[in-house]
Amino acid sequence: MIPASRLENPASTDRTLAEALRGYFAANGFGEDGGYSAAWVDFHLGRIPMPFPNTAARKRAVPRHDLHHILTGYRTDVAGEFEISAWEIGGGCRDFVAAWQLNLGGMAGGALRWPSRTWRAFVRGRNSRNIYDRPYDAALLSTSVSQARHDLGLDTAPPPATWVDVALFAVALSAGMLVALVTLVLFAPLALVAAPILAYLKRAHDRRATAMS
Repeated sequence: MIPASRLENPASTDRTLAEALRGYFAANGFGEDGGYSAAWVDFHLGRIPMPFPNTAARKRAVPRHDLHHILTGYRTDVAGEFEISAWEIGGGCRDFVAAWQLNLGGMAGGALRWPSRTWRAFVRGRNSRNIYDRPYDAALLSTSVSQARHDLGLDTAPPPATWVDVALFAVALSAGMLVALVTLVLFAPLALVAAPILAYLKRAHDRRATAMS
């Protein structure tokens, strides 16, 4: 079993996932519901704030992604996000298209900046399970952190990597590089042009929400 003290940002194993999630929101300044109900979310393209609609696909994926942070111990800083991207790709994101897209790009970035950590996270994901194939419901949230880690195989160290892991890592990394390249070449310039429009729409939405409250 992996001691909790070795995990980054460990959650108390005696708490339920719901309790751990509330602590995670507070520790990261995500608000009472983690921003799940927000109509808009902020993304930063370098130093440029880029508000964009909080789509249904994102709302479906992010709660599970947040629980993965709690269960794996990966932080919410840049390195931790790259690691959890590789871990989720290693385990598979099922039919969560938004998760595949974001994680492939994140894994590619991690392989360039922190290759060893990204590789270890991918192998860990290959040898554990995640909750992308589970309903996000009261039954899941009432599970203790320790039980959930055990159910997903996160309380034991992964075995040595195999040639299949190496091959799949190479395939995923190639796909991630392609996603990152397309995003940079096609969408980044469009995002810069659209930033003032999106910011205006977000402010207009916020004003309407304030007036109705």
